[in-house]
Amino acid sequence: MTLDVVILAAGQGTRMRSTLPKVLHRLAGKPMVRHVIDTAAGLCAERTHVVVGHGAEKVREALADCRVHFALQAEQKGTGHAVAQALEGLGNGRVLVLYGDVPLIHRATLERLLEGVDDDHLGLLTVTLDDPGGYGRILRNAEGQAVAIVEHKDASESERAVRECNTGIMAMTADQLRRWLPRLSADNAQGEYYLTDIIAMAAAEGVRVVTAQPADPVEVEGVNNRAQMARLERAHQQAIAERLMAEGVALADPSRLDVRGRLTCGHDVEIDVGCVFEGDVELGEGVRIGPHCVIRDSHIGAESVIESHSVIEGAVIAGRATIGPFARLRPGSRLAVGAKVGNFVETKNVEVGEGSKINHLSYVGDARLGRGVNVGAGTITCNYDGANKHRTEIGDDAFIGSNSALVAPVSIGRGATVGAGSTVAKDVPDNALAVTRARQVSKADWPRPRKQDD
Repeated sequence: MTLDVVILAAGQGTRMRSTLPKVLHRLAGKPMVRHVIDTAAGLCAERTHVVVGHGAEKVREALADCRVHFALQAEQKGTGHAVAQALEGLGNGRVLVLYGDVPLIHRATLERLLEGVDDDHLGLLTVTLDDPGGYGRILRNAEGQAVAIVEHKDASESERAVRECNTGIMAMTADQLRRWLPRLSADNAQGEYYLTDIIAMAAAEGVRVVTAQPADPVEVEGVNNRAQMARLERAHQQAIAERLMAEGVALADPSRLDVRGRLTCGHDVEIDVGCVFEGDVELGEGVRIGPHCVIRDSHIGAESVIESHSVIEGAVIAGRATIGPFARLRPGSRLAVGAKVGNFVETKNVEVGEGSKINHLSYVGDARLGRGVNVGAGTITCNYDGANKHRTEIGDDAFIGSNSALVAPVSIGRGATVGAGSTVAKDVPDNALAVTRARQVSKADWPRPRKQDD
């Protein structure tokens, strides 16, 4: 039986106190609704429908690269009304209803929910809570079958004592939806069309309601305000930290780790506190990451060391490299085995050869360094002329003295030496010395200027 997924994402989220539609607020680096879409993709649905309303154009724009169909809920009249907006686009198989502000639902939980859904069975995801305040309650008959859901505001005192709660997530057939949605009523405290009312309709028709529960209640927690958003962020990061530790990664403090994308680690990786990993990051065996580093879309080879407060983006670093502290590797940085980029060094679009060193206080961009190159403190590759970028080539075993400016395009030969304080604008041959600074002049007994008296 085919599957359609309907994701409700039309709410404004006024308690977020934001002009951004609620479902676009980011959890682990991406909008909440994209977490739900990604989970739905794992179910191999025939179609995924996103019901938009408040900030519809922003939501469409943010999801432009997703394979989803959009349905517009121009007025927010409840969950039943929202699902009805997608009704026309549904196939003839099963339908799973999810929520764009419930980002941590697991695929395995949804697979369990869908297992028993057919023409004679409707699936309902419930959760048992110690404090069910605010949630709709599951009402069961004497045989223990779920027969209705009553919203908290409409519940009696005895019904509010029930701890089994509605998550809002349910699955049914498209034919069932087509029968039941037109019969929904807004005769309730909120004046809305509740999707949950179809439970009573199903029971009345003899359609059995089969229930499932998540492994952890956090899976079905929704977001209505910033505090809830922060709580789910930490829950998500804790789950990632536990997975990494189970795979052999040493975390100095699991509560101070942020993964906003995909982090893959080899054996014996060590990660200190306060590190952020964004995009697609791969850490080889024995890599050590110092505190408060930000690493984005990069590969770091085995036994490399990233010292504290370094920022690495779009870089490929071979094994046994040393970076930082306070280094910045910008996109296009490629480091060979044993290379070193030290403190307060910035690189961009550069190849650093095996064993080469840029130890401190330098900028090297649009350049290629051979093997065994030493770049002294304060060196700058002057790669931009105000209109175009130009490259600097530095041969094997070259030595660049401190406080040098290499004006590209320029080539420094193999084994060449650039004297400290030089500005080099012409090519330097192999094994040559280039010195461009002025001759030093010393004046004996020179009278230092003094401030004039008033």
